[in-house]
Amino acid sequence: MASIKKKVKNGKTYYYLRHHAGKTYREIYLGKKIPENIQELSRNFELEMQREKWKSPLIQIKKNYSLFLKAATKSEIKNHQEIFSYDFTHDSNKIEGSSLTKKETYRLLRFKLTPTNKPEHDMIETQSHHEVFLDTIRSKADVSSKNTLEWHYRIFKSTKPQFAGLVRKERIIVTGSKSTFPHPNFVPLLLKQFFKWYDKARKTQNPLELAGISHFRFVSIRPFGDGNGRISRLMMNGILNQHGYPMLNIKFSDRAHYYSALERAQVGLDELIFLKWFVSYYVTKNKKIRST
Repeated sequence: MASIKKKVKNGKTYYYLRHHAGKTYREIYLGKKIPENIQELSRNFELEMQREKWKSPLIQIKKNYSLFLKAATKSEIKNHQEIFSYDFTHDSNKIEGSSLTKKETYRLLRFKLTPTNKPEHDMIETQSHHEVFLDTIRSKADVSSKNTLEWHYRIFKSTKPQFAGLVRKERIIVTGSKSTFPHPNFVPLLLKQFFKWYDKARKTQNPLELAGISHFRFVSIRPFGDGNGRISRLMMNGILNQHGYPMLNIKFSDRAHYYSALERAQVGLDELIFLKWFVSYYVTKNKKIRST
């Protein structure tokens, strides 16, 4: 974290913004007074330091994944996408309350074997999520208002027709969370602003940062009556796939840390909190790819 340091030289006071990284630190000169925009300067300095930390591992991850894609046949890539989707579909749905186990999800998606004594809606949403995910990454469909509404409609049309593909008109309260979400009257405008931001950011922003921030901003708007997490994670992986990065499965077993990062960023009104967790988690989960 960046902190303000005061230095006195020859009776005069000077202020610096300092960022510690272990036993070393870097600092920038602020002036003889603390600037009014100190919070913005501090955040930008923190982001700059984080980017230096992320740069090397992310370059290596993309390089090794690119080598994998070049060496693999179309059939191998298709199989890789299928296997990833089994895990991703299971964990993304499980985070939202699905009762299906990993084995049941695998058997349902690969062999069309329906589990016994499990809710029908869990099975339908599992199959729909799998189909939408594969269609999205294989077509490299871009993030847009139209596509996002279509993804949501296809996943939930048979189980939650009252919500499917529709922007919410009700207020949302998440039990046990300190986060608050926009009033439904503001959601259409916030969505418009989100996609306008995305169209601009996608041309300049690092793809991994773009994926993480897009996930955070979209799920914080919570535009749908249900399924916001699943759509935001689908969006996240669509962005990573488009830009040649390995996709990310946020595991159900890691949901506590995931929820905590989202909530702390939402309550603190600072998306960098979530972005730091997101990139750290991404790098950790891709260590195997980095070392190949």
